[in-house]
Amino acid sequence: MRKAAFLFLGVVIVLYCLFPFLWTVITAVKPPEEVFSLPIRYLPRSLSVENFVDVFYKRPFSRYVINSLIVATGGTILTLALASLAAFKLRYMPVQRALMLQRWLLVGAIVPPTLLVIPVFVVIRALGLINNPLGLILSYSFLNLPFGIWMLYAAFSRIPRELDEAAMIDGLWWGGILLRVILPLARAALAVSAALIFIFCWNEFLIALTLMPDQLHYTVPVGISMLSGASIYEIPWGQINAAVTITTVPVILIVALLQRWIVEGLTAGAVKG
Repeated sequence: MRKAAFLFLGVVIVLYCLFPFLWTVITAVKPPEEVFSLPIRYLPRSLSVENFVDVFYKRPFSRYVINSLIVATGGTILTLALASLAAFKLRYMPVQRALMLQRWLLVGAIVPPTLLVIPVFVVIRALGLINNPLGLILSYSFLNLPFGIWMLYAAFSRIPRELDEAAMIDGLWWGGILLRVILPLARAALAVSAALIFIFCWNEFLIALTLMPDQLHYTVPVGISMLSGASIYEIPWGQINAAVTITTVPVILIVALLQRWIVEGLTAGAVKG
């Protein structure tokens, strides 16, 4: 009885969490005339792809998707590269000093990005990178770097130092040790960090709006926020929900591809032996 009640509660919680996304998908596949119908039709009488077609053929949405893929992928790769180097350096520091730096990194990781919009804008404008994907990539790397270092240092510190010494005896230098010994053993932490950083870069709105004011350089969140109807009083809810549905696909693919290592990273240390 208790097991059945627990299962029922789990199903209710899952459905509650999934309902907003399911409602988004349902609205996206409704014909335009059914989106605003009264009384509300929770299930469409017929399925339609008109909203998806309109998003790509009446809007430059494909350009927004490409911009987001470039920025999110570049930001994730750059952040992981810099975080790996920093975490590897912390690994060789005295424990007390490394822990002190880790606490400061944790403080940096929890600072809301909205507080840093103005400083980031000033720096990127001084570099001449407004409306340039590189400016957004550098900004996202700067914002995610404390989190990346904090995550990877925790994984690197669990790897025995004896492996480093054995690699040095075999003739590997520090770069070879990092690439051929440390990173393969820390692939679970890398997968978790990559997934979380990519999702942040993909979903971030305010900094992308500030640094990319030109429509051709909009990312997906900014592009969706700018979708409008024939007049200022008309909101194309069908197209907005179709765009939101499309933008969840890369996130789902990233999590699905890295699922094995994400689970391994999240459960690391949960089982003894």
